[in-house]
Amino acid sequence: MTAPAPRSSGAWRRARRILLDPRTLGVMQAGPRTLRFMSRARNAADGDSAAVFNPSFGLAAQVLLDEVLIAAMRNPRLFPHGDDYERAGAEIRQAHSLWTERGWLADPASYHDDPPVPSGWTTRREVTINQSYEALTFPSGYEPRPGEPGRDRWLERRANHTMHAAVVRTRHPDRPWLLCIHGFGTGRPSLDFRAFRARHLSRDLGVNLMFPVLPVHGPRQEPGADVGEGFMSINLLDSVHGMAQSVWDVRSCIRWLHSQFGPAAVGVYGISLGGHVAALTASLESDLACVIAGVPAVDMADLYQRHAPPAVRRRALQAGALGPEANAVYSVVSPLVLKPKVPLAGRYMFAGLGDRMANFGQAERLWRHWDRPRMASYPGGHLGFYWAAGLRDFVDGALVETGLAERPLALTLATSSSRASATPSDISHSSGTSSRQARNPKPTDSM
Repeated sequence: MTAPAPRSSGAWRRARRILLDPRTLGVMQAGPRTLRFMSRARNAADGDSAAVFNPSFGLAAQVLLDEVLIAAMRNPRLFPHGDDYERAGAEIRQAHSLWTERGWLADPASYHDDPPVPSGWTTRREVTINQSYEALTFPSGYEPRPGEPGRDRWLERRANHTMHAAVVRTRHPDRPWLLCIHGFGTGRPSLDFRAFRARHLSRDLGVNLMFPVLPVHGPRQEPGADVGEGFMSINLLDSVHGMAQSVWDVRSCIRWLHSQFGPAAVGVYGISLGGHVAALTASLESDLACVIAGVPAVDMADLYQRHAPPAVRRRALQAGALGPEANAVYSVVSPLVLKPKVPLAGRYMFAGLGDRMANFGQAERLWRHWDRPRMASYPGGHLGFYWAAGLRDFVDGALVETGLAERPLALTLATSSSRASATPSDISHSSGTSSRQARNPKPTDSM
């Protein structure tokens, strides 16, 4: 007769599973990674760089927070297994051939159709965090074209077929509107109203607001789905369809606003993933008053490659799920490829020098592609924009300058004196803004 296994063996297996979980390992590595970043930041402060770093305890704390959050989002359930790599690589090759055949690689803007004015919409009154709003829904209407790889998988997400948005109206709905586009993993009014300071924008500046919910976020996410499914996975075509639907839905919202409230001025303001969508929208809509891209994550293929475990990254590159062909396929939804239609004076950006999630280098790439518009930088991480002194004035100033805000304010915009030689500015927590410039800017992607 075999003796029963000691109870401690089960506890050991559970402990071992926890210790080997990539999220646990990532959290354990967060401290050393933060120290390495701060060492590089100190060297960058002494050399020529587009980013002017002042290493500090506050910057280190925010970098550490980013590293911990990145580790926490490495859900092993979303990691590819077995044939996933080969299937994803085959989809990329099929898409590359189709994109080439239809001319979308040569003209990425032609990949996007113009959405109609939404029909079948409904609204209801809601309240959250003492802020009343109208909950708007309508059928999205977006579908990948027949023959596009990943089409059937994308359309299986039934909850994603309905567009949701929160509408915060002032007493003058004919005044300008600002579409506030949330970041990765949010899409709930209780979170988004705080992130964008909805009460301030609406009550103090008199701006009408709309908060679109991006695909597979918030109420558009399937029950039981994990954060990241649909945007950050080995299936890069899901990211392509997600971005294409995002910009389709945002443009549909603009058409709904015009159909209901007349030809009022409209601007777009996105944070993180929403910064990507805002920048892409500004490349397709010709009548926007302004675009504000905050801590923008503008290259999802690069982010997946950067944040994936080394073994996953290596196999994805070998299978062709990542690499040159994948980058070409993604170019049809890339604001780093499409040209902005919003005039230079209406483009604004801000980014964190210690951002470890979207990475300051991605913001800098968009800044250069956009012909170096006004850009404020702050000494913090991805989420540090909320606490960075001076950024609220920067955003308010953008709205005032482009005619979206109701009245002028005594603001100092983070900008250089010469548009031709503009460089990202550094938001000071004590005095608001400053106009420090760097010599011979260099990319900071490696940081």
